[in-house]
Order: sequence, then structure tokens, then C-alpha cells
Amino acid sequence: MALLEVQDLKKYFKVPAGINHAVDGVSFAIEKGETLGVVGESGCGKSTLGRTIIRLQEATEGTIRLDGEDITHVSGKKLRDVREKMQIVFQDPYSSLNPRLRIESTIMEPLKNSGRFKGKGELQDEANRLMELVGIDERLRQAYPHELDGGRRQRVGIARALALNPKFIVCDEPVSALDVSIQAQVLNLLMDLQEKTDIAYMFVTHDLSVVRHISNHICVMYLGQMVEKAPTEELFERTMHPYTRALLSAIPSTDIDRPMERVQLKGEITSPINPAPGCRFAARCPYATQACREPQQLREVTSGHFVSCCRAQELG
Repeated sequence: MALLEVQDLKKYFKVPAGINHAVDGVSFAIEKGETLGVVGESGCGKSTLGRTIIRLQEATEGTIRLDGEDITHVSGKKLRDVREKMQIVFQDPYSSLNPRLRIESTIMEPLKNSGRFKGKGELQDEANRLMELVGIDERLRQAYPHELDGGRRQRVGIARALALNPKFIVCDEPVSALDVSIQAQVLNLLMDLQEKTDIAYMFVTHDLSVVRHISNHICVMYLGQMVEKAPTEELFERTMHPYTRALLSAIPSTDIDRPMERVQLKGEITSPINPAPGCRFAARCPYATQACREPQQLREVTSGHFVSCCRAQELG
């Protein structure tokens, strides 16, 4: 049984122009100790998907199961218990921290609220353990967020997310605002923590080179829908969806003997508000036919490789 199972999850927002289909029928599973990478352009619904799964937003339809238990609509104490098992690391480490709290106090806050620790001594010991775990120097523990650089602030965010020993963490573009050298440090930290604790991640990003480094499986999203899902190496070796091919072609190459062949997408992006049936990528796809105007189904083309494209096998 998978640690997390998401089935036909939908999240719609009412806007003046109609209904925004931010997440529209997404399904996947994540095993304990594994990382699922979720990639796509800005506005494709990646972050909304993560926030809906951990119940920061209510799902419109669909089912979320954690350890086999349906948590889609739990509330009250049950929701509080569920949230201790699922956490999030936000994209901007500065805006997600309270500027008036010192680093030590920020990490101790969830420990206090949990009621698991008796006395200040236990709280202090656990906070020290967490700060040591993520590599926060002792000299910085009484500092305020504005006194730290982006990498150290993100370490604080990771420590806070780990405070209650969760089973699953949504990493919402946790390295996109950091320098390249700091990105590598934070990614290695996340992978080391996973090895030590067997935690599962959903790693949201638009950087395919990063997601290849950290993920066991990758889901590609486009305008709220999942268009391709496969094990990481399978996706890179046998890309089937035209949109995924375009994303991969944008990765910089260091091979000077083989010039980069970029796939340039043309045409207008389909609106996610009251979208018409059919492939939402069709307006920009160079291979689109009349059949693409019909509803597309995510189907297993090869073992473990799912594609939502009626021409996937033909183009592959």
C-alpha cells in the first residue's frame, strides 16, 4: 500500500469569468521513502496541487488517502493529527518565516503547539537536535530571519517542517530562489534527511535538471492536468508527450559537439477558465490533429509510463 494516494483530485476556483480549473483530475501514488517530482510551467497547478493535498485548500472533488485512510474532508482534531503527518517547505524562505521571531523560537513553535514535550528542557533539546540536523550553526540560533541568507533561511523552513516527524512533505520549489551552489546544498540536505528518516517528498519545480537529481518518478502537468507520468530515467530516455519534449529541450547542455535542438512552442496558451474538452496543449502542439480536440485519457503506454496523448505511440 502506498503512503499517499491521490485519486481524480480537482480544485476549482470561482472567478468573474467562470470556473478556473486549477487542478483537474490528477491521480498518483507515492511510496514511503520516495520522491515524486511534479514539473510544468508557471500557472500549471503544481503548487495548488501540493497545497490541496496537505489540506491548506479544500478539494473540489477527488480523494486523498494517507496510509490508506481517506483524509479528503476530515476536520477538527482529526485534521490537526493529519497535518502533523504532512508538512510543506515553501518556495520563499523569507516570507514563510515570522520576522519577529528568532530562529530558535520559530523552530520551537510547532513543538510547543504539539503538546508532545514536557518542560522547557525537552523543548530546547529537541529544537537543538533539529537545528543540528539541518546544519544551522549555534551562533545563528538567536538571529532573526533578515540576518540570514536564503540558504540558511530555507534550512530553518526545513527544520520547522521536520519538527513533528512527518511522513510526507511537499517541497514547493524550495531551491528556485537560491544561488546554484546553495541549491545543491539544500538538495543534498533533503536527500540525506530522506535516507535517515524514510520520509516521502512531493518535489514541485519547473527545473527538470533538479527534479532528475532528486526524484524517483516524475509527473508533468499542463494547465491543471497531468500529461505524462513515468519513472525518472524512463521519462528522460523515452519522452512521449510533445509538451514534455519541449520542456526537456530547454535544459542547457554542456556537450559542445551536439548542438541543442530546442522545441519552440507557438500559439496562445489555452485558458484554464471553463476549458473546452480535449487536449489543452493542442493549441500549441505541432502534431495536433482533429482527434486531439476530443477528451484525452491518461493511459499506460508501457509499464509504469502513462501519457495523456492520442498520438503518443505514433510519435514515440
